[in-house]
Amino acid sequence: MIGRLRGKLIVKRAPRLMVDVGGVGYEVDAPMSTFYALPELGDEIVLHTHMVVREDAQLLYGFATEPERSFFRELIKVNGVGAKMGLTILSGMSADAFALCIRDGDVASLVRLPGVGKKTAERLIVEMKDKLEIKSDASLPHAVGAVNERAKANPANDAISALIALGYKPQEASRMVRAVKGDDLASEEIIRQALKGAAG
Repeated sequence: MIGRLRGKLIVKRAPRLMVDVGGVGYEVDAPMSTFYALPELGDEIVLHTHMVVREDAQLLYGFATEPERSFFRELIKVNGVGAKMGLTILSGMSADAFALCIRDGDVASLVRLPGVGKKTAERLIVEMKDKLEIKSDASLPHAVGAVNERAKANPANDAISALIALGYKPQEASRMVRAVKGDDLASEEIIRQALKGAAG
């Protein structure tokens, strides 16, 4: 099992990135909370990874911090929550906001996330409540500031593609991106503001 990667960041197109480790490129899917913390292309990066082996694929999920990976692993233990939904939850709201939803039984906020229906939201609240009470605030992952790099491709189109990959429908993703103000934003910042708008 691959639990950690250290190498050169050579591709970042949310939600996928690639890390060159000794000449081997590892494709990794990551939540937006990790993307916001990424360095410039060509810089060294360390990712805490979770590997999923299926009959038809071997998938790597990467996280900027160990607590973030631990949080993801707790999420995917919940019945009906797969790895893709786990990334969506980590991308769509901060861990602090998620913990408040769980504590308050806030089903309405959870179902705003793509792919999270009422039954899944209710299961998350029941199954995550005790686990989150054990964790201190410091152990939960926090969203960090977006990087300043400007995407060389079309940032809006990249943002729409990333939102679709996170589970939003194409029309919804386009609407969310159009609602973001500002013409000179990097794709990561567009995604951050679009997700914030959807959650609010």
